[in-house]
Amino acid sequence: MLNQYEMKAIKALILFIIVSVTPLLVQAQTPELKGDVIGSTYSADYSVSGGVSSTTVNTKNLVFDNDLNTFFAAYDRSGGWVGLDLGTTHVIKSVSFAPRAGYASRMLLGVIEGANKADFGDAIPLYIIKQTPESAKMTTVEVSCSRAFRYVRYVGPNDVRCNIAELHFYGEEGSGDDSHLYQLTNIPTVVIHTVNNQDITSKETYIQGIVSFISHNGAKIYSDSLNIRGRGNASWEFPKKPYKIKLYNSHKLLDFPAKAKNWTLVNNWGDKTLLRNLVAFEISRRFGMAYTPAGTAVDVILNGEYKGCYQLCDQVEVRKNRVDITEMTPQDIAYPAISGGYMLEVDGYAYKEKSWFASSMKKIPVTIKTPDEDEIVPEQTSYIQSYFNKLESTVFSSIYNDPSSGYRSLLDLDTFIKHLLIGELTGNTDTYWSMHMTKDRNQDKFFVGPEWDFDIGFDNDYRTYPINQKSDFLYRSGGSCVTGMLDFANRIVDSSAAEQKAIWSEARNHGGINAASLLAYVDSVAADISQSRELNFMRWNILNTRVHMNPMVYGSYEGELNALKNFLSTRVAWMDKKVGLTVETANESMAAIQTKIDAVSGGVRLSECTSGDRIVVYNLLGQMMTTTKLNGADLFIPLSRGIYFIVLHQADGKIASKKVSIR
Repeated sequence: MLNQYEMKAIKALILFIIVSVTPLLVQAQTPELKGDVIGSTYSADYSVSGGVSSTTVNTKNLVFDNDLNTFFAAYDRSGGWVGLDLGTTHVIKSVSFAPRAGYASRMLLGVIEGANKADFGDAIPLYIIKQTPESAKMTTVEVSCSRAFRYVRYVGPNDVRCNIAELHFYGEEGSGDDSHLYQLTNIPTVVIHTVNNQDITSKETYIQGIVSFISHNGAKIYSDSLNIRGRGNASWEFPKKPYKIKLYNSHKLLDFPAKAKNWTLVNNWGDKTLLRNLVAFEISRRFGMAYTPAGTAVDVILNGEYKGCYQLCDQVEVRKNRVDITEMTPQDIAYPAISGGYMLEVDGYAYKEKSWFASSMKKIPVTIKTPDEDEIVPEQTSYIQSYFNKLESTVFSSIYNDPSSGYRSLLDLDTFIKHLLIGELTGNTDTYWSMHMTKDRNQDKFFVGPEWDFDIGFDNDYRTYPINQKSDFLYRSGGSCVTGMLDFANRIVDSSAAEQKAIWSEARNHGGINAASLLAYVDSVAADISQSRELNFMRWNILNTRVHMNPMVYGSYEGELNALKNFLSTRVAWMDKKVGLTVETANESMAAIQTKIDAVSGGVRLSECTSGDRIVVYNLLGQMMTTTKLNGADLFIPLSRGIYFIVLHQADGKIASKKVSIR
């Protein structure tokens, strides 16, 4: 009988055989593909200090010589690549690769691509290397992509000169299909290739290319020609760049509401949670803003290089299912056509734009976003500038608070207050540094919105941290207001306390603006991007570095996320105190309704429920803990120990409440 040590040795040997032989079996069943070697023209000769350009040393052909001691090193530090022209299309089943000995870490985040254009303009990923491979050893990975390719390659990560020793492809000749493609993580993959692999270095000049959006776990792909350029103000200066893309065809990307050509890729450099904008957009939706930009997290590959986790968002523009106001033409110069629609931005960077003005009294800088700077005519510029000046003069007039002839006649107070409350709840330092406004045709009022740019929100700005210790609104306690806007906002805010309380209470009572629900949303989005954010911080190792406006370094993604959640949880209660909260009172006795509400261990139980009614649970501070619509079935709501108000909204409009104590 074998002793325990002999048994362990046998098990280890069996495991070694399985691990070692399985890749060989896969390769034995699928032939290795041969073709013409293609790749970067110049290699690096390391025999000279710093490396010099060469066509004879460390060349691309060495990647296919079955010798782990030789390697290809591209002369260019970034963008180096090597691959095969297979002659005909093949479906790739697996890939084997090995790093240059001693430099295995340089293959981390390397991308393997397939294409049917010789310049790889239509390439999509076959695999991304998510772990540092073993040095001086072949690593074999299976490829899950049903499309067939003539050209295949490996693209080295940024700043590593490729440095690959061996690369082998296995597959079968065929036409393939798009039934299943490779997605980097569980969120959509956006793949962009520019003409001649041009880098994007300008916010003004577009570069042509091809883009593919791979989604639904690889079951869907949409490809189109595009123009792409940089975008943003401060964000354009970061190493991880933001982009604006313009498709050749209008399309509803990723099931977004708008069918459009223009889209943005937001880089989230200073926001290490990678989700502040998405959380703020959700808050905007819950406040009932007429339009909130659609957005979702995506992985981005640009010219074969993994760029990180971005947010694909609507371009804020006049369009159906975006800013839905009248689209003007240069011929609209007589009333009523000249009256709209216009989209403006109170803008700290207006002076950098071509189409902008400063208001007459306070010199508030305003960018005219629509009509476009290349289409707007002088008559339209004059009209909208005069109309904004009319609003400004009314705000600072002696009758500014008159209900019929004051600023309320020219400004939609509901959207102005919602913009204020959203900015304050999210801790957005830039609430009055950037504020969008619209004026439609035949409409006397300016409307505020949509909401945009929350990277330094949620206490992510060292200039105002910690926000929740301030006694006054953030916008006048260190927030960034453009010239004249602090006085402008104060006149309106100080004269609309009742309206603020009413709108806040409505959002708290009916809009889902409560700590429990918002934190659940944060956790949900964080879980969605968990795979992507791991890759992102491999690419951008900044979790232990203070970047942009960061007030603190938390050292981990979990620390960053908890900081956001702790701020938001405390902020709701702060807003209740500052703005005021009216908790809806019952107008019906519980004894007069059918539904039974009983406190039980760990929560409340509802029985004999009426379908269509809605239940809302508040704590003693008046904060909404949860809300749900009843479907007629019995319901259990888990609650921790404490005293709660259970408010039942009946379908006929009646309201009843009950105070319960959970022990």
